[in-house]
Amino acid sequence: MATLADLAVQAADCTKCNLADTRTNVVFGVGDPNSPLVFAGEAPGKDEDEQGEPFVGRSGKLLDQVMLEELGVTRDRVYVLNMLMCRPPGNRDPLPDEIAACRPWLEAKLDLIEPKVVITLGNFATKVLLFGDPKAKEGITKLRGKTYPWRNGAVLVPTFHPSAVLRSGGGQPLAQMRADFIRAKRALADAGATL
Repeated sequence: MATLADLAVQAADCTKCNLADTRTNVVFGVGDPNSPLVFAGEAPGKDEDEQGEPFVGRSGKLLDQVMLEELGVTRDRVYVLNMLMCRPPGNRDPLPDEIAACRPWLEAKLDLIEPKVVITLGNFATKVLLFGDPKAKEGITKLRGKTYPWRNGAVLVPTFHPSAVLRSGGGQPLAQMRADFIRAKRALADAGATL
């Protein structure tokens, strides 16, 4: 079986959808490939496309801060990825064919990491991983605040995307995001996993 590093090398040349024509870098994912905790976002933004790493802009700084304050860990102790590895032009929503093209990469990464807990960041990632459909009716505001049984005995914990928290000015969405991280920490403990 391939390793995550092998998969990253293969993904670097991906041309399965039109996003390959406009990207600067494939944003594969970063962190500890043996971590029991994965953070999953939507797609790379401008900074991520330029640097080839997920969550490196303002959203990433907030993610790192809340991760440290609520989980006591830094990014190198978890794994951070997105549903898509390439930036949609103008940060538009991913299209169905782009989601379908990237899905095998996403599944392969998750199969290799075998997380015990996945924290989905935002509406899109939550709907794709929980329902398999980004057009599912339930939104993040109703889905967050709970844990959901997921595949292979893992647990999925939805929360707000850090960019949405930043746009809201913090306040209640930030407090709810923190509560969701604590919920994930309990789920890890229940699974006997440590970071």
